Amino acid sequence: MAETPRAQAVAALLRIEEDAAYAARVGYDGPSEHAPEREARFVTEIVSGVTRMKRRLDFLLQSAYRGDLAAMEPTLRQILRMGLYERMFLDTPDHAAVSEAVALAKRLVRPGAAGLVNAVLRTLQRGPLPDPDPSDPIRALAIVHSHPTWMVHRWAERFGLAETEALLMLHNERPVFGVRVNGARYAAGEFLKAMNEAGVQANASPYVPDAFRVARMQPVLPLLKDGRVAVQDDAAALVVHVLDPQPGETVFDVCAAPGGKALYAASRMGRGTVVASDAHAGRLRLVARAAESHGLAHLIETVAEDVEARAASGQTADAVLLDAPCSGTGVVARRADLRWNRSEADLYGLVGVQTLLLDAAAKLVRPGGRLVYSTCSLEPEENEEQIVAFLQRNPAFRVESVAGRVPSAFVTPEGYYAALPHVHGTDGAFAARLVREG
Repeated sequence: MAETPRAQAVAALLRIEEDAAYAARVGYDGPSEHAPEREARFVTEIVSGVTRMKRRLDFLLQSAYRGDLAAMEPTLRQILRMGLYERMFLDTPDHAAVSEAVALAKRLVRPGAAGLVNAVLRTLQRGPLPDPDPSDPIRALAIVHSHPTWMVHRWAERFGLAETEALLMLHNERPVFGVRVNGARYAAGEFLKAMNEAGVQANASPYVPDAFRVARMQPVLPLLKDGRVAVQDDAAALVVHVLDPQPGETVFDVCAAPGGKALYAASRMGRGTVVASDAHAGRLRLVARAAESHGLAHLIETVAEDVEARAASGQTADAVLLDAPCSGTGVVARRADLRWNRSEADLYGLVGVQTLLLDAAAKLVRPGGRLVYSTCSLEPEENEEQIVAFLQRNPAFRVESVAGRVPSAFVTPEGYYAALPHVHGTDGAFAARLVREG
């Protein structure tokens, strides 16, 4: 017998918590005769929602449970989280949320667990729900909006409490998906018509031509598979605008996988060469397949090697893009699990990796050429501070302002590109355009 959607959600949540699986890659495989699209959407909502709101849910559950919630059997804890999430954030009636959780505990854990689930959820139904201690406002914000305290502390120091709360609230909204139409294969009007027929609202991007935002990806998947569209948030697309690749140029994208920026660069160039390299050969094959499906294989060459090996080759390019591995704090809204799989120590470790990659990438830039360093991080150590330190080590480079290449709202006083989710309504991103003196 096929598992129920709630049982599938519990299994997915266990994989995320115990195996550090990506929330976007577990759960239902998609609609079929046994799993209608509405069921797939329900599982996705439960998995991503419980993952996002885990800290808030655990705070409330602990208030109604006499033991140590952290020591509870993992399956039972996930069932309680799911039942409380349904009651607080979905349209599931209170009695149904409790009865479904009780039945699931009886089946997946043991009959005696049903009584505990019923008691905890009924206690929280009677309310009122407790609030965290207001004497520590940063910790209270982190609990209410379900983020690690270290993240909230960093953002509060930079943005202030009010702006930080706006950022946290945005992270907990259901994400929308950026889709860029491949003009060589498809027209924007055709895409809008297809979305209208599927009952999906597609809103045009205010920043990127032929780009749209959609709330559901299921109707987009057939268009994605045959190269008519690419999934790309405005913030990532604007990094390519900072690079500003020109027809006939040679461009190196040295951390290219999964390939979204390489595809967009090649489509903007029309002629020339984009060498997409990456240390992960398996992920690089995805770039090659995407280039083929998008009709860009004649412009994109894939090379399986890391940045240091490419730098040792002695080759140079007109433009080099280093989209560096980073903490990903700019995409927390899209990656529900990311907030729990990062630590502040991870961030500082990544800064060292970025430094090495940036110095290696600089060797690939011809005199008079340019290097674009980008991240999907909000953290200054990975962004502005990284560039200041690079320029001290590499005096042959200078910052060239991104003004005129991206909308003025994204241009910082130093001439960098910075996208902030709560300000611009995009993912978070950073880029610096660095020119090598000729």
